[in-house]
Amino acid sequence: MPEGPELHLASQFVNEACRALVFGGCVEKSSVSRNPEVPFESSAYRISASARGKELRLILSPLPGAQPPQEPLALVFRFGMSGSFQLVPREELPRHAHLRFYTAPPGLRLALCFVDIRRFGRWDLGGKWQPGRGPCVLQEYQQFRENVLRNLADKAFDRPICEALLDQRFFNGIGNYLRAEILYR
Repeated sequence: MPEGPELHLASQFVNEACRALVFGGCVEKSSVSRNPEVPFESSAYRISASARGKELRLILSPLPGAQPPQEPLALVFRFGMSGSFQLVPREELPRHAHLRFYTAPPGLRLALCFVDIRRFGRWDLGGKWQPGRGPCVLQEYQQFRENVLRNLADKAFDRPICEALLDQRFFNGIGNYLRAEILYR
């Protein structure tokens, strides 16, 4: 299951791969996905990403003069068991590409795809981080540290450390494999 570091790397991948690309048209959702439609269409927009714990925020920002005029749209992704982003030629879409963003002509016809074989991944419109999650261990270390120290009296810390490490209020982005690595070291 993708955890904090994988989502951080995914956001870096999206930012680096899409830095020079201009996307256009509608956002396309697969017919089998149970996630919401993404009501966004623009003749020219850019995509950027940021990660926080086990979530990744994608921002679709229309370029000046793009039609129809609209505000940027943010989506928050949770990758589930097998979610990832891939940038592929438009004619070679992965089988489980459940959300697709196409580049605008001229130039290479590419698609940025959210690929999720098991379909446990989700996306939500609005761009708000999930409430109740603590600061990100990777991006907000000082706030993370203060949050843990401030809440040491919480009953979550009365449990065995292997259980406490999975509490996303304090250890946002930590999951089973990171917990095992932390305890091993």
